[in-house]
Amino acid sequence: MRGLSDQLTETLKAASQHERLVFLCSFQKEESVILDELLAVAPHTRVVTIDTGVLFPETLTTWKAFEDHYRVHIDVEDAANAERPWTGPEHCCTPLKVAALEHALEGADAWVTGIRREQADTRAHTELIEPDAKRPGVMKYNPLAFWTEKDVWTRIVERGLPYHPLHDQDYASIGCATCTQPGSGREGRWAGTDKTECGLHVV
Repeated sequence: MRGLSDQLTETLKAASQHERLVFLCSFQKEESVILDELLAVAPHTRVVTIDTGVLFPETLTTWKAFEDHYRVHIDVEDAANAERPWTGPEHCCTPLKVAALEHALEGADAWVTGIRREQADTRAHTELIEPDAKRPGVMKYNPLAFWTEKDVWTRIVERGLPYHPLHDQDYASIGCATCTQPGSGREGRWAGTDKTECGLHVV
Protein backbone atom coordinates (compact mmCIF):
# COMPACT_ATOMS: atom_id res chain seq x y z
CA MET A 1 0.00 0.00 0.00
CA ARG A 2 2.92 2.34 0.71
CA GLY A 3 4.01 2.23 -2.91
CA LEU A 4 0.50 2.99 -4.14
CA SER A 5 0.15 5.85 -1.67
CA ASP A 6 3.40 7.38 -2.91
CA GLN A 7 2.20 6.88 -6.48
CA LEU A 8 -1.04 8.71 -5.70
CA THR A 9 0.75 11.60 -4.03
CA GLU A 10 3.40 12.00 -6.71
CA THR A 11 0.85 11.88 -9.53
CA LEU A 12 -1.28 14.55 -7.86
CA LYS A 13 1.80 16.69 -7.21
CA ALA A 14 2.61 16.48 -10.91
CA ALA A 15 -0.96 17.47 -11.76
CA SER A 16 -0.74 20.41 -9.37
CA GLN A 17 1.83 22.06 -11.62
CA HIS A 18 -0.95 22.86 -14.06
CA GLU A 19 -2.50 26.23 -13.35
CA ARG A 20 -5.83 25.30 -14.93
CA LEU A 21 -6.55 21.89 -13.40
CA VAL A 22 -9.95 20.18 -13.32
CA PHE A 23 -11.08 17.20 -11.26
CA LEU A 24 -14.12 15.38 -12.61
CA CYS A 25 -16.09 14.06 -9.64
CA SER A 26 -18.90 11.51 -9.89
CA PHE A 27 -18.99 10.74 -6.15
CA GLN A 28 -17.67 7.20 -6.52
CA LYS A 29 -15.38 5.65 -3.90
CA GLU A 30 -12.38 6.57 -6.07
CA GLU A 31 -13.22 10.26 -5.80
CA SER A 32 -13.34 9.91 -2.00
CA VAL A 33 -9.70 8.82 -2.02
CA ILE A 34 -8.50 11.38 -4.54
CA LEU A 35 -10.16 14.40 -2.91
CA ASP A 36 -8.57 13.44 0.40
CA GLU A 37 -5.17 14.36 -1.05
CA LEU A 38 -5.82 16.50 -4.11
CA LEU A 39 -6.92 19.69 -2.41
CA ALA A 40 -3.91 19.64 -0.10
CA VAL A 41 -1.44 19.70 -2.98
CA ALA A 42 -3.55 21.54 -5.55
CA PRO A 43 -6.07 23.83 -3.81
CA HIS A 44 -6.56 25.73 -7.07
CA THR A 45 -8.24 22.69 -8.67
CA ARG A 46 -11.69 23.24 -10.11
CA VAL A 47 -13.80 20.33 -8.86
CA VAL A 48 -16.76 19.71 -11.15
CA THR A 49 -19.55 17.20 -11.56
CA ILE A 50 -21.91 16.50 -14.45
CA ASP A 51 -25.57 16.45 -13.46
CA THR A 52 -27.80 14.47 -15.82
CA GLY A 53 -30.94 15.32 -13.89
CA VAL A 54 -31.52 11.66 -13.00
CA LEU A 55 -28.96 11.08 -10.26
CA PHE A 56 -29.77 8.80 -7.34
CA PRO A 57 -31.01 10.63 -4.21
CA GLU A 58 -28.05 8.98 -2.46
CA THR A 59 -25.72 10.66 -4.96
CA LEU A 60 -27.10 14.06 -4.00
CA THR A 61 -26.57 13.20 -0.32
CA THR A 62 -22.99 12.12 -1.04
CA TRP A 63 -22.43 15.35 -2.98
CA LYS A 64 -23.31 17.36 0.14
CA ALA A 65 -21.18 15.08 2.33
CA PHE A 66 -18.18 15.59 0.06
CA GLU A 67 -18.54 19.37 0.11
CA ASP A 68 -18.83 19.39 3.91
CA HIS A 69 -16.01 16.92 4.62
CA TYR A 70 -13.49 18.23 2.11
CA ARG A 71 -14.57 21.86 2.45
CA VAL A 72 -14.84 22.29 -1.28
CA HIS A 73 -17.40 23.79 -3.61
CA ILE A 74 -18.26 21.45 -6.46
CA ASP A 75 -19.21 23.19 -9.69
CA VAL A 76 -22.01 21.77 -11.81
CA GLU A 77 -22.15 21.16 -15.53
CA ASP A 78 -25.76 20.56 -16.57
CA ALA A 79 -26.42 17.61 -18.88
CA ALA A 80 -30.13 17.31 -18.15
CA ASN A 81 -32.58 17.23 -21.03
CA ALA A 82 -35.90 18.81 -20.13
CA GLU A 83 -37.48 17.93 -23.48
CA ARG A 84 -36.50 14.27 -23.37
CA PRO A 85 -35.51 13.15 -19.87
CA TRP A 86 -33.15 10.23 -19.62
CA THR A 87 -35.24 7.11 -19.06
CA GLY A 88 -32.86 4.19 -19.40
CA PRO A 89 -29.93 2.68 -21.31
CA GLU A 90 -31.61 3.27 -24.66
CA HIS A 91 -31.49 7.02 -24.00
CA CYS A 92 -28.41 7.44 -21.89
CA CYS A 93 -25.17 9.35 -22.01
CA THR A 94 -26.30 11.51 -24.89
CA PRO A 95 -24.09 14.11 -26.53
CA LEU A 96 -25.32 16.45 -23.77
CA LYS A 97 -23.08 14.63 -21.27
CA VAL A 98 -20.03 14.82 -23.50
CA ALA A 99 -20.81 18.46 -24.22
CA ALA A 100 -20.93 19.11 -20.48
CA LEU A 101 -17.47 17.60 -20.12
CA GLU A 102 -16.13 19.70 -22.96
CA HIS A 103 -17.47 22.81 -21.26
CA ALA A 104 -15.91 21.73 -17.95
CA LEU A 105 -12.53 21.31 -19.62
CA GLU A 106 -12.70 24.48 -21.66
CA GLY A 107 -9.41 26.30 -21.13
CA ALA A 108 -8.01 23.53 -18.91
CA ASP A 109 -4.39 22.38 -19.06
CA ALA A 110 -5.11 19.04 -17.42
CA TRP A 111 -7.71 16.98 -15.61
CA VAL A 112 -7.75 14.31 -12.92
CA THR A 113 -9.92 11.19 -13.06
CA GLY A 114 -10.66 8.20 -10.84
CA ILE A 115 -10.06 5.63 -13.58
CA ARG A 116 -8.52 2.33 -12.51
CA ARG A 117 -7.19 -0.40 -14.80
CA GLU A 118 -9.13 -3.05 -12.91
CA GLN A 119 -12.51 -1.47 -13.68
CA ALA A 120 -12.93 -2.63 -17.27
CA ASP A 121 -11.11 -3.94 -20.33
CA THR A 122 -11.51 -0.49 -21.88
CA ARG A 123 -9.38 0.91 -19.04
CA ALA A 124 -6.79 -1.86 -18.81
CA HIS A 125 -3.99 0.18 -20.37
CA THR A 126 -4.57 3.40 -18.45
CA GLU A 127 -1.37 5.19 -17.41
CA LEU A 128 -0.82 7.40 -14.38
CA ILE A 129 -0.07 10.36 -16.64
CA GLU A 130 -0.99 10.45 -20.31
CA PRO A 131 -1.85 12.96 -23.01
CA ASP A 132 -5.58 13.30 -23.57
CA ALA A 133 -5.94 11.74 -27.00
CA LYS A 134 -9.12 13.70 -27.70
CA ARG A 135 -7.85 17.09 -26.58
CA PRO A 136 -4.48 18.26 -27.93
CA GLY A 137 -2.38 20.00 -25.32
CA VAL A 138 -4.39 18.64 -22.38
CA MET A 139 -2.90 16.10 -19.96
CA LYS A 140 -4.88 13.43 -18.13
CA TYR A 141 -3.91 12.25 -14.64
CA ASN A 142 -5.19 8.91 -13.35
CA PRO A 143 -3.59 8.59 -9.89
CA LEU A 144 -5.45 5.38 -8.99
CA ALA A 145 -4.68 3.58 -12.24
CA PHE A 146 -2.95 0.67 -10.49
CA TRP A 147 -5.14 0.50 -7.38
CA THR A 148 -7.45 -2.45 -6.78
CA GLU A 149 -10.93 -2.34 -5.28
CA LYS A 150 -9.43 -3.59 -2.03
CA ASP A 151 -6.81 -0.84 -2.02
CA VAL A 152 -9.48 1.83 -2.40
CA TRP A 153 -11.59 0.47 0.44
CA THR A 154 -8.56 0.07 2.69
CA ARG A 155 -7.78 3.78 2.30
CA ILE A 156 -11.41 4.82 2.88
CA VAL A 157 -11.64 2.79 6.09
CA GLU A 158 -8.21 3.84 7.38
CA ARG A 159 -8.98 7.53 6.96
CA GLY A 160 -12.71 7.48 7.73
CA LEU A 161 -13.59 9.06 4.39
CA PRO A 162 -17.17 9.68 3.25
CA TYR A 163 -18.37 7.45 0.44
CA HIS A 164 -21.48 6.74 -1.60
CA PRO A 165 -23.92 4.59 0.48
CA LEU A 166 -24.99 2.56 -2.56
CA HIS A 167 -21.56 0.94 -2.51
CA ASP A 168 -22.84 -0.88 0.58
CA GLN A 169 -25.70 -2.27 -1.50
CA ASP A 170 -23.47 -4.02 -4.05
CA TYR A 171 -23.25 -1.11 -6.49
CA ALA A 172 -19.57 -1.17 -7.44
CA SER A 173 -20.02 1.62 -10.00
CA ILE A 174 -22.77 4.22 -9.80
CA GLY A 175 -24.21 6.28 -12.62
CA CYS A 176 -27.75 7.47 -13.25
CA ALA A 177 -30.72 6.05 -11.36
CA THR A 178 -32.44 5.19 -14.63
CA CYS A 179 -29.94 2.59 -15.79
CA THR A 180 -27.61 1.58 -12.94
CA GLN A 181 -28.07 -1.70 -11.09
CA PRO A 182 -26.02 -3.56 -8.49
CA GLY A 183 -23.03 -5.41 -9.92
CA SER A 184 -19.28 -5.86 -9.62
CA GLY A 185 -16.84 -3.79 -11.63
CA ARG A 186 -18.85 -1.81 -14.15
CA GLU A 187 -21.31 -4.59 -14.99
CA GLY A 188 -24.16 -2.76 -13.26
CA ARG A 189 -23.81 0.24 -15.54
CA TRP A 190 -26.17 0.09 -18.53
CA ALA A 191 -27.20 -3.38 -17.34
CA GLY A 192 -28.49 -5.66 -20.08
CA THR A 193 -26.63 -3.82 -22.85
CA ASP A 194 -23.20 -4.06 -24.45
CA LYS A 195 -22.39 -0.53 -23.32
CA THR A 196 -19.30 -0.14 -21.12
CA GLU A 197 -18.47 3.58 -21.30
CA CYS A 198 -20.54 6.76 -21.27
CA GLY A 199 -18.30 8.54 -23.75
CA LEU A 200 -16.28 10.67 -21.33
CA HIS A 201 -13.23 8.43 -21.40
CA VAL A 202 -13.47 6.89 -24.85
CA VAL A 203 -10.66 7.69 -27.26
